[in-house]
Amino acid sequence: MINDIDSCIPEIRKTVSARLDLTRDLSDDEIREVIMAVIKEKSQETYISLIDKKQIFETVYNSMRGLDVLQPLVDDPDITEIMILGPDNVFVEQNGKLYKKDISFGTEEKLENIIQNIVAKVNRTVNESTPIVDARLKDGSRVNVVLPPIALTGATVTIRKFPEQPITVEQLIEYKSITPQVADFLERLVKAKYNIFISGGTGSGKTTFLNALSNYISHDERVITIEDSAELQIRGINNLVRLETRNANSEGKGEITIRDLIKTSLRMRPERIVVGEVRGTEALDMLQAMNTGHDGSLSTGHANSTKDILSRLETMVLSGANMPLQAIRFQIASAIDIVIHLARLRDKSRRTLEISEVLGLKNDEIQLNPLYKFEESGETADKAIIGNLVRTNNEMINKSKFHMAGIADNI
Repeated sequence: MINDIDSCIPEIRKTVSARLDLTRDLSDDEIREVIMAVIKEKSQETYISLIDKKQIFETVYNSMRGLDVLQPLVDDPDITEIMILGPDNVFVEQNGKLYKKDISFGTEEKLENIIQNIVAKVNRTVNESTPIVDARLKDGSRVNVVLPPIALTGATVTIRKFPEQPITVEQLIEYKSITPQVADFLERLVKAKYNIFISGGTGSGKTTFLNALSNYISHDERVITIEDSAELQIRGINNLVRLETRNANSEGKGEITIRDLIKTSLRMRPERIVVGEVRGTEALDMLQAMNTGHDGSLSTGHANSTKDILSRLETMVLSGANMPLQAIRFQIASAIDIVIHLARLRDKSRRTLEISEVLGLKNDEIQLNPLYKFEESGETADKAIIGNLVRTNNEMINKSKFHMAGIADNI
């Protein structure tokens, strides 16, 4: 009988590797069959319980095909974020709280091997000369990698997980991010093809909210999604084109940016363009696309408030274009119809804080018309925030798209 499972795992893995033809691309089933055969042989020499067999199989398989000690964390549906700081420090966000896990990769080399395995599967590279990369896992989880010497604490990996089934608007209502009345309003905005920009801080739920809104897009439309690292989970649209950026190769060639993809998408007869996140000079191309007949476009960006995202967009455009500030503000005001601002509150809940209409310029400043604002009314005994989105007294001004689509304009 095996007393110490950990001691026999390296031996079993070595035997499995010796029997596999590692010079060709092996299927998952081939690897599984060999692992099970080796465990069966080992169990004939000494008794191994069913529980131990399962653990040995998963450990060996994960070390060869999965993400080694990381795989159980990736498979755990309660974990939403994984943060790795070198081989010995692994933190997770679970049910809205951070915990340190008692696991280790053993060596920096082993951790870097896993990193190379992750980035290679999406045709990306990361090394000392290119120490920062964004990638994704097979399940769509977002991965950010920073290697030494940039990362002083060792190879640093952050994995943002997404649920297998994208969150629906009904779930957003259940989580009290929005109200049923707001959901109805948002549905009509999407169907009437208002250009919507979702802003918020890190971890505020921008991508999740964008996915939920996409459920309102008509199934017969041609939609093009553009992302740094493909993570949107838009379902039910047959004519869906998904585009993803590409890093430069080791010679510094072959880079495909979001800006390149937006320009290309305009030649692909899109009815809607969905840009996962704008961070830089591509903001101008996105605004121009919205201004040239591609109504109903959606995008997200990092900001601390609704006004802040407008300022950030100005800065993004200025970083890549020699344009007067007034012209940039006119582009923003004429392109974006609605800004939805999200935030993560002190109780770790993700809430919609504001929905505002973007009006024109007045005294060279972009005018906002807040339609809904979050009002906090107290806390529960366990410090959970009580509050809701509340309709302001402001009348919506630009209702023309509702009228053109034959959709009720009441809010």
